[in-house]
Amino acid sequence: MKQGASTRRRIVFCEHVAFVSQIEPKNVNDALSDSNWMIAMQDELNQFTRNDVWFLVPKTDDMNIIGTKWVFRNKMDEDGNIIRNKARVVAKGYNQEEGIDFDETYAPVARLEAVRLLLAYASMCNFKLHQMDVKSAFLNGFLNEEVYVSQPPGFEDHLYPNHVFKLKKALYGLKQAPRQWYEMLSNFLLSKGYVRGAVDKTLFIRKYENDVILVQVYVDNIIFGSNNNTLCEEFVIAM
Repeated sequence: MKQGASTRRRIVFCEHVAFVSQIEPKNVNDALSDSNWMIAMQDELNQFTRNDVWFLVPKTDDMNIIGTKWVFRNKMDEDGNIIRNKARVVAKGYNQEEGIDFDETYAPVARLEAVRLLLAYASMCNFKLHQMDVKSAFLNGFLNEEVYVSQPPGFEDHLYPNHVFKLKKALYGLKQAPRQWYEMLSNFLLSKGYVRGAVDKTLFIRKYENDVILVQVYVDNIIFGSNNNTLCEEFVIAM
């Protein structure tokens, strides 16, 4: 094979392959020196922009400012191959003060027994279960309290480096973040005709004539299945 043809093949291959870093950075400085992690960090902040999570405000002495940090994780497939670099901005929730930054906190976690019952029911009714991992789920939960966080390290606004962000929606790490996400999701499902389980509050059921769809929520993971695949397709589109 000619050298030119070989080079062209490499270029075409590179255009269709997402290259990722194989090493998880130990700190922000390490991440900022790696272009792959820089892309991952920018992608996280783009999610904030799309979801309208926060806005900059001047810092005042009476504000309780919650710090932020970056968390870096390599995502792997079932064979253990690294497929994605995930950078997440996390609030230092241990700095929150009850009655000021949060009032109530809980996480919608399904009991293992409930998941087993769902698997057994799906097997008995002979329908397939699907799994959905909601990307940046907590960024969808609206906050009831006034919460201020510092700008993410390494991405401070060069015009307003001393400003802080006032949150409209929850961040990972906030004590009330799971609660706000669950309330938003449950209200959405109830508005779509689902009924919440009387015993298991993380189970949602919708019946349509002789068909039924079951939705089990586990924080930001959702298991769902139906005897009618059309209902599953409609659920995916709605979500």
